[in-house]
This record gives sequence, C-alpha cells and structure tokens, in this order.
Amino acid sequence: MSTLVEDREMASSMDCPVIDGKRQTQHVSPRTADVGGIEVNRVLPSRQRRLIGAWCFLDHAGPAVFKGEAEGLRVGPHPHIGLQTFTWMLEGKVLHRDSLGNEQIIRPGQVNLMTAGRGISHTEDSVPGETHLHAAQLWIALPDAHRQTDPRFDHYPDLPRWASQGVEHTLLTGEFAEHLAPTLAFSALVGLDLTSRQGATLTLPLREDFEYGVLSLEGELDIEGDAFAANELAYLGRGRASVTLSLPAGGHAILVGGEPLGEEILIWWNFVGHSREEIVQAQRDWEEGSERFGVIEGHDGPRLMPPPLPWAS
Repeated sequence: MSTLVEDREMASSMDCPVIDGKRQTQHVSPRTADVGGIEVNRVLPSRQRRLIGAWCFLDHAGPAVFKGEAEGLRVGPHPHIGLQTFTWMLEGKVLHRDSLGNEQIIRPGQVNLMTAGRGISHTEDSVPGETHLHAAQLWIALPDAHRQTDPRFDHYPDLPRWASQGVEHTLLTGEFAEHLAPTLAFSALVGLDLTSRQGATLTLPLREDFEYGVLSLEGELDIEGDAFAANELAYLGRGRASVTLSLPAGGHAILVGGEPLGEEILIWWNFVGHSREEIVQAQRDWEEGSERFGVIEGHDGPRLMPPPLPWAS
C-alpha cells in the first residue's frame, strides 16, 4: 500500500495549548486516496500534522468488501527508502512479496514490518478468493543515523494482548503498561490497538516526553469531552501524564506515539529522505532499473512508476 505524498516541512508544534487549565486536542481531518484499488482515509502527513514521533504516514484502509474475483488489493512493484512500512491487519489476508525473496501472508491480528533502509521493493496483493480488507498502514521514518541500514522484513504473528477497563489491548510496538512488543524499532515509539465490544471509558498512562495521536477506526471517540468521528485523528501533543478515552459499543481505535524525531524529513512518492538529493537519486535509480531495488520473483505485473519530481536534481 503506497501512495503519492510530498512533505517538505518540519512537524508543526508538538505541544497542544493549555486553555483554562485544560490541555487542548488537535482535530486532524482525513482525506481520501486510492491505494491499489482500495479507498483509504489518510491522516498523516497532512497540512495540519506532519509527524507523531517518527510515525510519518497513516492510512486506514477499509473495511472493504470485494464482490468479484478481479477485485481486491493490487499494489504492483514499487520501491522504498529511509522508512519502515508497518501493516496492522484487522480483516482479510494480504500477500507480501519483496526483492529480498520474502513471501508472507499477513492475517488479522498480525503485523508485517518492512525496513527499507537504503532500498527495497515489494508488492502487496489480496490472497485469491479473499473478500474483505481492513487494515492500518503506517510508515515510520528512520532516523538519519539508520537511514542507510540493511533492508529486511519481519513478520509478527504474536503480539502482547490483555484486557483492562473493559477494553482489549494489543501492543503493536514499543512498551506500554509493563508490556513489551517484539517489534523492531529504531527510535522510541509506541503503537497500541484498543477495542471495546460493550463500550467503555478508560484512562491510559502516557509519557510526558512522547507526543501522541489517537485515530478512531470504528465508532465515534470521546476524548475528555471532545468528540472525534471515525477516521478523524486526535493529536494529543506532549506533556500529558494520562488521557481518558470513551469508546462506544464496537468501538475501535489506535494510539500511536513516540519521542519527537527532531530531524527534518522529506516524503516524496514512496521515499523518505533527509535531503532532496537523496530522493532524486532514489527516483532515478528506480526509473533506470538499478540493482539497488532488486527484483521481485513471482509477480508478473508492471512496476509502478513515480510522477515527475517537483524539484530539479
């Protein structure tokens, strides 16, 4: 699941203002995009919010139902640099293939994590006969010190899960409430999935040095008296020791957070870089068929090609 994105600015202020003694929460509206034939709601990056920690991209795909054999997610070969792609599957099955020779089906409740580093390419396709898709697709910007790391792919079928305050918790990455996820990370991050069958109000402890965002995947979310519709991101900023959320019956949300990256990044197409020159070179290498991005065996569709660069080389 990739897209066309340009981000040429630093993240805006990481601290939400305090008014009348109450920390405010920023509303970040989604925009729609098409990824591999699936309509997605995108909340990062946007004009309102560029980054949350090192999280630099957040799509909510589905829930989608496919009616014919020709339908489903179909994302052809495309490259990445300077990031980790992080797929959290909620419904359906998708086959990942990459230029390192990995083939992995991701199922509900699992995470696929691909570290692009200096360069990798991959494809994503609904498994034949699959009729549903519901997923969160995120990107994590690699810090400058790790942007040229070796590419790799990791699959996480088992993640920490527990129930508390009437809500099912799944820790996707990082540490939370004495739980530790196995997920590979290059910066201090957290990702937490929250679901409530009956509806519940819960208070989550937070690190005051982290910035956080909460996205409702299903149902309206209430954050300390402030209502957020499904697919609307609540940016909490830094400086909070806790936050109180109310989920409706069947409510589903995802919390992401991390230490502010503290570095300027650029996002263009499927590339995350720390300079224009870095992205220009990556695009040129992909267009020219460089060995840098390898070959994906078992996929016979055409490669995806980027639009013209917005800057001169």
